[in-house]
Amino acid sequence: MTREEAKIRIDALCEELQEHNYRYYVLAQPSISDYDFDQKLKELEALEAQYPEFIRPDSPTQRVGGEPAKEFPTVRHKYPMLSLSNSYSLEEIKEFDARVRKTIGHETEYVCELKYDGLAISLSYEKGILTQAVTRGDGVQGDDVTQNVKTIRSIPLKLRGDYPPEFEIRGEILMPRAEFERLNREREEIGDAPFANPRNAAAGSLKMQDPKEVAKRKLDAFLYYIPHDLSGITTHYDALKKAKSWGLKISDNMAICRNIAQIMEYINDWDKGRQHLPYDIDGIVIKVNGLEMQKQLSYTAKNPRWAIAYKFKAERVETLLESIDYQIGRTGAITPVANLKPVLLAGTTVKRASLHNADIIAQLDVRIGDTVYVEKGGEIIPKIVSVNLDKRPAGAQPVKFIDRCPECGTPLVRQEGEAAHYCPNEDTCPPQIKGKLEHFISRKAMNIDSLGEGKIEMLYDHGLVKNVADLYDLTYEMIFGLEKVIPADEEKKEKHISFREKTAANIIKGIKQSEKVPFPRVIYAIGIRYVGETVAKKLAAHFKNMDNLMEASFEELVSVEEIGEKIAGSVIRFFQKPEHREIIERLKARGVQMQLAETKSSASALLSGKSFVVSGVFEHHSRNEIKELIERFGGKNTGSISSKTSYVLAGANMGPAKKEKAEKLGVPIISEKEFEKMITKSDIP
Repeated sequence: MTREEAKIRIDALCEELQEHNYRYYVLAQPSISDYDFDQKLKELEALEAQYPEFIRPDSPTQRVGGEPAKEFPTVRHKYPMLSLSNSYSLEEIKEFDARVRKTIGHETEYVCELKYDGLAISLSYEKGILTQAVTRGDGVQGDDVTQNVKTIRSIPLKLRGDYPPEFEIRGEILMPRAEFERLNREREEIGDAPFANPRNAAAGSLKMQDPKEVAKRKLDAFLYYIPHDLSGITTHYDALKKAKSWGLKISDNMAICRNIAQIMEYINDWDKGRQHLPYDIDGIVIKVNGLEMQKQLSYTAKNPRWAIAYKFKAERVETLLESIDYQIGRTGAITPVANLKPVLLAGTTVKRASLHNADIIAQLDVRIGDTVYVEKGGEIIPKIVSVNLDKRPAGAQPVKFIDRCPECGTPLVRQEGEAAHYCPNEDTCPPQIKGKLEHFISRKAMNIDSLGEGKIEMLYDHGLVKNVADLYDLTYEMIFGLEKVIPADEEKKEKHISFREKTAANIIKGIKQSEKVPFPRVIYAIGIRYVGETVAKKLAAHFKNMDNLMEASFEELVSVEEIGEKIAGSVIRFFQKPEHREIIERLKARGVQMQLAETKSSASALLSGKSFVVSGVFEHHSRNEIKELIERFGGKNTGSISSKTSYVLAGANMGPAKKEKAEKLGVPIISEKEFEKMITKSDIP
């Protein structure tokens, strides 16, 4: 291929891949398979590597091309980035309409839009190329997060059509609920505190230093305001429609409303309908549609006079804070939990609410005996949002966060840059030991399901297990006949746990069977902080066996794909402890898999380019075994169904919602038998 031919091909691939990105992420109408897209992207990467002088700034390969940032430069906004004034009542919306009509002297029409619960962003394009992305900051200046924003595939790197030479547009970066839930599951697996809500998760993600890590978060964006004039455009609605024609993601849910009644109807519809959106909104934005009228109405020092936000009311109740408990997780993180006088909130009785950490307690200035306001809103769990100071009892003292572990008495530590306090006594603190044991036997780890439902705590309380290696020393005779009674409470009846013949036999059998669990899951199971399922697979693939991993240097660890300094440091610290090395040797002596099993190369690519969602119960394999087979043959497991899913592999009791979604999107649903045929006879549709 000549240089001229290479340039022509690079340009053609850039244009084609941009079109496919637009169709998938903006229009939600994909016209190419994941596999075909990836092959074209690989071809483009190879050509750009050979002819770097032809790399375009809008090339799809440049989405995750930036180096980790030490800091984010501060940039002054060309146009002030003001916030909207908020209202919480329909009367205030009527007053806003009256002020508008009085100022401009006649009736007007409004554009109503969803108020996204995310992070405001300003995007600048020059000659159609994305050149800068800046956060709101203080409204006058914000942080330059361009490299991170480039990873968001719904934001085009290059505009389409008849765009102006210079162009700026504002919008909101958000995290879809499904991605938020996936991220929190992953954080809990590696011992990190979960994010409180998608808004916090989006904000935290956008300020990460490494764009490659940001790309994994699957952020999304909606754009909703152009701060300057466009030639021939006289209304806000038409301006956004024009921006949409340039490939920008503009919501289809905005509407023109010509009077208060229509505004009220729009608000009421979305107050009910917001539960069905795949992302969070916290209200409605009402804007004067005419751009000349917007200029006439002008601005206050902080807000535009031509727009207002109506915020939905999060259901809030008042109740008494009776006490605060401190819970210890398997990683030693201390979580303060408020014990409340039971109160009905959003259809459920709330007795407890997370207080997150010492900073939140100090910020709220919450005290024992206080009457507090509790909300559920968009939060995953109830939270205390404020205190009714008028009802504060005389003599109530500020809460002093504990300085020692409530279980083992060890002085707590707090690492620089972290919000949580930790108990460092990881090997003898009872909740941490039990948490590590429960993690070790969990479905995604060693899958010793016969040991669930409180049995680990029972074995620990009887002094039979103090670390994961002790499980493999258990015998039928040691556990047969053990009993425990869990007292009744307001929600649950009294429960008896006893190790009779069948239970004891199943436990010993389950422990024995776990010796066959593959090496990557063993790495995940031993509970190294920050090492989740994905990282465990990367470590296993690179180091091949446990001995190599235990002896790996910091430099060797950070050279592995997706292994950063934090993970590398955690792995080093884990294996520096003699107690942990002794546990590994005991597990090894019991036959637990300590090296990567060899797989036939001929099978590795059979399902290449295919993605699967596994659902239900199977006859011949466990769900984890099914997933391992998919990956062994080159396929990919995903947690949720989308138009990009190749197959849904369904067993008995498949969830009806998944079935309905697969059918709606036209995703093939295959059985276990059909899957076995695919990997044995290469019969892949």
